[in-house]
Amino acid sequence: MKIFVLRRRHLMVLAGALLAAAIFWVVNLPAAVAASASERQLPIYCVDRDDKLVSISFDAAWGNEDTQQLIDILAKYNVKATFFVVGEWVDKYPESVKALHDAGHEVMNHSADHAHYNSLSTEEIIADVNECNDKIEAVTGVRPTLIRCPYGEYDDHVIAAIRSIGMEPIQWDVDSLDWKELPASDITKRVTGKVTSGSICLFHNAAIHTPEALPAILEYLQGNGYTVVPISQIILNCDYYMDHAGKQCPAES
Repeated sequence: MKIFVLRRRHLMVLAGALLAAAIFWVVNLPAAVAASASERQLPIYCVDRDDKLVSISFDAAWGNEDTQQLIDILAKYNVKATFFVVGEWVDKYPESVKALHDAGHEVMNHSADHAHYNSLSTEEIIADVNECNDKIEAVTGVRPTLIRCPYGEYDDHVIAAIRSIGMEPIQWDVDSLDWKELPASDITKRVTGKVTSGSICLFHNAAIHTPEALPAILEYLQGNGYTVVPISQIILNCDYYMDHAGKQCPAES
């Protein structure tokens, strides 16, 4: 009988401990989840602005068929854009890189050879970013401060690696999908239907119908009171926080 009572007491003590642990977990789980979410590393997709600024960006990784045409169209509308270029593209087309810079456009980093950053170590990412920066700086005299990850791929370690060397990773909230060879009218409709203050729009050089779509997009933006600026001029330099969707927001005073 004594043995039975002792065992029952042990079981009751164990059950009480398990209950206490369960209550602790339930009470503290929301805080733990919130803390985990707040630590997630995100690039800048767009910016919380009320001054009707937007940015147009182009990724240049392979072809070079229409770079000068894009420069000419942007000049016609007095618009400066941001071009994210791959290091290998710089090697192949240094004259185009210089032409972009001389026209007043930002020439920023899109990796050395368009690798999948998620599969690289922190050290490999940093080396890759610096390799591309070196090539751009050699042509333009200006070292990039922004980068768009190849394929738009990233995870926490990728973003942390990029920010550890003072670079800012940039995504987009308006995707033209011009690389799918959509008709110019569809590209225009996609962009004008999604753009808002603080948007960052994604295009590609060498996309077949982008030069055809670009004038109508720029006319829409300017006709609706938007000012198109390079990305370095749309992102915030004051204290900020990133919301869950990657919007850069000014910190509350």
